[in-house]
Parts: sequence; structure tokens; C-alpha cells
Amino acid sequence: MSRLARRATLALAALAAAAAAALPAAAQPFPSRTLTVIVPFAAGGPTDTVTRLVAESMGRELGQTIVVENAGGAGGTIGAQRVANAKPDGYTLLLHHIGMATTPTLYRRLAYDPVGGFETIGLVTEVPMTLVAKKDFPANTLAEAIAVIRRDQEKLNYANAGIGAASHLCGLLLMKAVDAPMTTVPFRGTGPAMQEVISGRIDLMCDQTTSTTEQIKSGAIKVFATTTPARLEALPEVPTSAEAGLPEFQVTVWHGLYAPKGTPAEITGRLSKALQVALADPKLVARFAELGTAPVAAAMATPEAHRKFWLADIAKWKPIIQGAGQYAD
Repeated sequence: MSRLARRATLALAALAAAAAAALPAAAQPFPSRTLTVIVPFAAGGPTDTVTRLVAESMGRELGQTIVVENAGGAGGTIGAQRVANAKPDGYTLLLHHIGMATTPTLYRRLAYDPVGGFETIGLVTEVPMTLVAKKDFPANTLAEAIAVIRRDQEKLNYANAGIGAASHLCGLLLMKAVDAPMTTVPFRGTGPAMQEVISGRIDLMCDQTTSTTEQIKSGAIKVFATTTPARLEALPEVPTSAEAGLPEFQVTVWHGLYAPKGTPAEITGRLSKALQVALADPKLVARFAELGTAPVAAAMATPEAHRKFWLADIAKWKPIIQGAGQYAD
């Protein structure tokens, strides 16, 4: 090869390399770097627990690390706003619970669109709730607990993870069902609230099995009932609220994965498929079972099914919240 030909070949190679380097990030296979999932509640809470299990399994399927970041406060709206305002490239996601269905009504003024600001990726799990108390609470059954609540309602305190949190909604339902309001004490997340129940400084709390099951089994707290139609495999000895005489006290908490509005469909589709693989992971299924819950069916872990379910739940909770007249702002 002549010197001129070699120079031409080298020049072409250099141009090809420069063109490859200039390709936009969108042209690279997704994902090509670390992803972040925002949990809009404190570390150690039920949504945080679910997220870390899902992130670990999804990361293996995607071939990238998924970092879980807690951004609690304001009933989950601080973390949700961060994701709504994030670049819609699939690298910043939100894993939130039923609060995504109540926020549009609970908050009348928000700095982001609580519905139009997100793309759905898929549902994750539907978690049962349990009514629990400090271990020396003077009752051993739900009937006895109701009697104590009605008698001492002005003296008792009830913990929640903030307005709009699952524990807050469950508490509203409980107090309506027994017709006995208690002093509510909001915390910055379920983890801190649970620690106060364990310490004995808080009397009662209603929270997801992902947060309470291990504490119940260890004897750190007392349990009166689950808020489900049937008993739970993880807590077979605990009666349902209906069995215990309070059939109107039923609620479960679903979780879903979201991306910022405008995230391309091919990216949300890739994330949805990774989520479906993660939810079928035997290790995740087993760990969920230990926590008293189970992954949703694969058909529900899709963007379309998730959005349909979400919008229906917004419509369900709207009249309940408006009827109670309790808003977060």
C-alpha cells in the first residue's frame, strides 16, 4: 500500500471514530449506565423494602446497577416531583404506592402534574395491611382493641408516615369504622413511625405487611388483624378484619413503577419487560412471601394495565377524600 493510500485509510478510520464518538446517548443501547429509582419515603419503610428487592432483580436483568435513593417528605410528593422533573431518558424512575392515586385529590396545589407528569411502566405488588400496636397495649384481640380505642380515644395516639401515606389512609378508614378519632402523629416515613411503636411511645399504627411482618413474628409489636378478605400465608394465625368483626375495615396497598412523562415507549417497554422478569425471580417471590405479599401477574406489570388500574383508583379515592374534607394543603 502506498503512503498516500495509507494516509487515506487512516483518515477514514479517524473520521469513523469521530462519528461514533459524536453519536447521541439515545443511539446507544438502553441502558448503558447506572439507573436510579427514587423512593418518596424514608429508608426502612415498606415501599423502600419492596423497591430494593425489585431493583436488585431488575438490575441483573438489565445488566446495570440500579441505585435506590430515598427522597421522603410531604406525603411522597417531594420524591415524585423530582422524577416528574427529571430527564425523560429512563435513567431516573419512581417506585410509589397507592399514594399516586390519592395525591391528585389530597393536594390541590402542586408544582408538578401528579397524573400527566408520568409514564407508567408496570404494577409491582399489592400489599396487605395490618393493624398493630405497642406490645403492652391493653388488648389482645381486635374486639378488645376497639373497646379500648372507643373508651380512651382522647388519650391514644396513632402513628402514620405523613398525610397521604398508606398508614394515614388506613388510619382514616379505621377511625371511621370504629367511630372514634384518635390523636394522629405524622412521621417522615414508616420506618421512624414503626420505631416509635416498638419503643412504646406510640400506641397504634396500621401499616403494610412488608413493614410489620418481621416485627410481629419477633414479638416487638402486637397485631390485631389483617385488612384482607382472606388470612395471609405469612401470618396464618392473624384473623382478618372481617373475621374479627370489622368487615368495613379493608384496604390493600399497591405499588407501581413510573418514568418521567415523555420517556420513549421503547424504553418504558424495555423496563417493563425487565420488571416482569424480576417479578418472576424465585428469590424475589420467596422474599415477598416472607413479607406477606406477592408479585402481580405479568399481565399487570405492563404500562397499559398499570395506567388503567391507576386511573380507576384515582376515581375510587376522589369522593372518599372529598367526603372526609381532609386535604394536605
